[in-house]
Amino acid sequence: MNNRKIIRKSKVLTDKENILKSVLMATEAVAKPEDIKNLQRIVLSTTLTTNAVVQNQLDPVGLVVMNGPGVSPKDLPLYDKANYIAGYMSHRGIEAEAPDRAELAELKEKFKKENITRFAIVGKFSTRNPVHEQEVDAYLDDIAEHASQSHQLSGALNFPRRIATTYLNEAVWGLQRKLADQLKTYMDKLGVKVPLYILKADGGTIEVEASREMPVQTILSGPAATIMGVLPYVSPEKDSISVDIGGTTTDIALFADGVPLLEPQGITIEDHKTSVRGLLTHSIGVGGDSHVRVEDGVLLLGPERLGAAMAFGGPVPTTTDALVVLGIADIGDKDKAMDAMKQLAAELGKTPEDVARQVVDLACTLIVEKINAMLAEINSKPVYTIHELLEGRRIEPKEVLVVGGPAPYMAKRIGEMMDCPVRVPNDSDVINASGAATARTTVELNIVADTEAQVLSIAEEGVQQKISNRFTLDDVIELGTEKLVRKAKEAGARDEDIVVEVADSQVFNVVRGYSTIGKNMRVRLQVKPGLIKDESN
Repeated sequence: MNNRKIIRKSKVLTDKENILKSVLMATEAVAKPEDIKNLQRIVLSTTLTTNAVVQNQLDPVGLVVMNGPGVSPKDLPLYDKANYIAGYMSHRGIEAEAPDRAELAELKEKFKKENITRFAIVGKFSTRNPVHEQEVDAYLDDIAEHASQSHQLSGALNFPRRIATTYLNEAVWGLQRKLADQLKTYMDKLGVKVPLYILKADGGTIEVEASREMPVQTILSGPAATIMGVLPYVSPEKDSISVDIGGTTTDIALFADGVPLLEPQGITIEDHKTSVRGLLTHSIGVGGDSHVRVEDGVLLLGPERLGAAMAFGGPVPTTTDALVVLGIADIGDKDKAMDAMKQLAAELGKTPEDVARQVVDLACTLIVEKINAMLAEINSKPVYTIHELLEGRRIEPKEVLVVGGPAPYMAKRIGEMMDCPVRVPNDSDVINASGAATARTTVELNIVADTEAQVLSIAEEGVQQKISNRFTLDDVIELGTEKLVRKAKEAGARDEDIVVEVADSQVFNVVRGYSTIGKNMRVRLQVKPGLIKDESN
């Protein structure tokens, strides 16, 4: 791409066992030697960590939780995987109980016997004071291949979400490390020294080396890339829906006056409620390669994918085969697609063409039903965009944007079913890649300042510093902005793409003996997600 214009595009098959080979093939398919010399950045959108979580292909993790009083372990996520130990901080970050060394020694021996070398360490109020997490990490260091501390992944207080986030971060760490190693080799082979990023769930980018420590941020990278790709096409004056129809799934997102909706507390994946900031998307197991079959005289579609369409030599009938038979899609081998529909027609007592129409209608019906369910859920609670809370706002889409490989063939029927105008943007087949290519680098900081204790804490960095008892909210924002800009630049952001915003700020009086003796201030700052300014990329 250059100035957001696509110069060349291509697609290659993904070799899950050799990502390096796939990325090199894709690059060679689109980039000429002169393009390589002029590259300014490379961005990868990936489903690697997402698929690992969805398919439960996660590495063993020693999950250590310091839950303190007030909450039963049975009420916390991953109860069956967690190891609970003593030690907790008060809500103000003051040590209330130290970790038990004998208990830690016993736990260490257990991990040795079970050959567990990766650890997730979580304390209830560690975002106010991370010392206990740091102590446990240090104690396990000689048997650890790697460890994740919750305060480094999220500055939010939400204890259950931090447990899930830290566990997932460590469970996909090995997978992300392997990917990062392959991408380093890729850059060496390419012979260029430019920033290499991976897209995050919030639609921003993170440098590959940074992603080694925070792989959980790359979960739901794929759907986020689509949203960023659709962003230039949505109207700023009306609500819209984007529908990305892939081979295995369809991802759905909503826009309020052109701005994508956000998961305010964090994304949810496979019942894991995390504190990972992310754009709001819902997925359904319907795609071009979805397996179509007849069971007890009923036509069923998805959610599994058993291979490519029979039109491309695949093993079972798919949605794509139906599109080919109807002449809607002029791709693949039509005779093989006809054979696929004949298999189903024989079981249903219909013509292949009738079955093909039924398959396409079923796929579109399932997608529309998911859209309606998503709208009903969203409109039953406060609406958050990436910029603000829209109190009392209802999302009422006036346009549907359909993207992905099958988009041109299914868009019209989806629009008819929804009684809503529908549009297929240019280059919709590579909208995911174009979204990744133009996304900003995003980072955030959570800061707590206590003027009575004269301490300021930055959760993600695990640091505390002394402040004056006259420190104000403006002082917190000024100091935090300076650190956030530095952090964004370290992550690879350009000056012109750093737009800092205060995502949340709260001030509470500290009262003792009927007198106010200080203030407790909490601020969350972020680089606003969005698209980079026009420039070669």
